[in-house]
Amino acid sequence: TQLLGADEIGNSKNPQAVEEVKAGRRMIANAAWWGFDEEDATEAIQSAINSGAKTVILPNLGKDWIVRPLRLAGHQELILEKGVVITAKRGEYRGKSDSVFVAQDIDNLTIRGEGATVRMQKEDYIVGLVFKDLGWNRAFGQYEKSEWRMCLAIRGCNNVRIEGLTLRDSGGDGIYIDGGRHAPASTDIHLKSVNCDNNYRQGLSVISVDGLLVEDSKFCNTWGTPPSAGIDIEPDAPTQHLTDIVIRNCAFEDNYGDGIEVHAGRLTRESKPISIVVENCRITSRRGAGIRILKLTDDGPKGTITFSNCTIENTEAYGIKVQDKSADAARISFVNCRLRNTANNRNYADAWFPIVLLGRERGKVKRFGGIEFTKCFVENIRDRAAVALPEVPEVFDLTGQIEVKNARSALGTFGEKPRGLALTVKAEIQ
Repeated sequence: TQLLGADEIGNSKNPQAVEEVKAGRRMIANAAWWGFDEEDATEAIQSAINSGAKTVILPNLGKDWIVRPLRLAGHQELILEKGVVITAKRGEYRGKSDSVFVAQDIDNLTIRGEGATVRMQKEDYIVGLVFKDLGWNRAFGQYEKSEWRMCLAIRGCNNVRIEGLTLRDSGGDGIYIDGGRHAPASTDIHLKSVNCDNNYRQGLSVISVDGLLVEDSKFCNTWGTPPSAGIDIEPDAPTQHLTDIVIRNCAFEDNYGDGIEVHAGRLTRESKPISIVVENCRITSRRGAGIRILKLTDDGPKGTITFSNCTIENTEAYGIKVQDKSADAARISFVNCRLRNTANNRNYADAWFPIVLLGRERGKVKRFGGIEFTKCFVENIRDRAAVALPEVPEVFDLTGQIEVKNARSALGTFGEKPRGLALTVKAEIQ
C-alpha cells in the first residue's frame, strides 16, 4: 500500500490518485484531487471523506473551501492545513439543524487544524439574507428561527479528538456533544487547543457524554440567544450522562451569559451520577458572568462538581452563582478559587454580588446546601456583601472558608440568618 502524501503529487485534480485511494492503494488522500471549486467545494471534501482513506488532507489553496453541510466518517483523520478556512455557503443551511460538520454514530475520528478555521454566517441566520447581484438586491428570504446550526455536531460517537481548530460565527454552538441513535452518550471525546468564537448560543454545549477532556482552549464572545455561555453543560433528558468531564487550562472571555454553566434540571435521582472537574481556568467578561450551577433539586442526581484553582475576574454580573441546590443532590466544591472585581453592574437583579447562593424553588429544594468552599478568596471593592444568600431560609452542609478583602459586609442574608450555616467568611476591612 502506498503511503505517498498529498504534497508528492500536488493539489490539482487528479483522477488517477482518486482511483488509487478508492482501490486502497493510497491511505492518504488530498481533497483537491477531486477538484477544487471555489464557489462550492462540498463534493470534493465529501468525496474525499467517503473515499475510505485513513487520512484526508484539506490543503491551503489560498481561498476558502465554501461548503454545504458535510458528514464525517469514522476511522479517519482529517487534517486542515494551517490557514485553511472552511466557510458555510451563504444561502444554504436552511434546515434548522444544518451544521458544517456532523459526526453521527461513528468511532475513531480525529480532526487536526492548528491555524485553521471553520466558520458560518451567523448574522444571516439571525436577520435573513440579501445578496447583491449586478447592482440589484435579490432577497433569498428569511431563515427559519433556530439555535441548532453548529460548526461541529458530535452525536453518539466514540473516541473523537479535535485539535487546534477555530470554530466561529455559528447559528448555534461552536461544538455540540450528545448521544446518538443507539447510545445515550458520546464517549471518550478530547478537545485540545480549540477556539470557539462569536457563536450564537454556546461556544460548547455538552448534552450527554461519558468521558470528555477539554484542555488549553478558549471560548469567547458568545451572543445571540440564551444561555450565551462559553460552555453550557445541560442534558435534555434523565437518561443522558454527565460523567468523567474534565475542563482544564481554558479561558472564557466576554461571553454574554456565563463563562461556564451547569444546568441539571432535567436529570433525576435515577440518572447516572455526574462527575465534573474544572481546573486552572480563567473567566472574565465585560458583558456577562462567571460560573452558574442551577437546578440540582431534591430529585436531582448524585455525584460531584468541582472547581479547582480557577480565577473569575472583571465580570459584569456575579462571579459564582449556585441556584436551587439541594443538599441531597450532587455535591459542589470550590477549591482555591479567586474572585476579583466581579459583579460590576447593579442592573443585574440578583447578581450584584461576587458569590450568590440562591434558593427559590422551595417546593423542589427543601434542604439548600451540599456546597463547600475551601481556601477561596474574594476581592470585593464595593459596598455590598461578598457572599449573598437571598431567599435561603435554612441551609445544610454549606461549609468551608472564604477570605474577603476590602469588605464592608462579608455575608448578606437579606433577612434572618439561615439556620445551619457553617460557612466561615473572614473579612479584611480596609
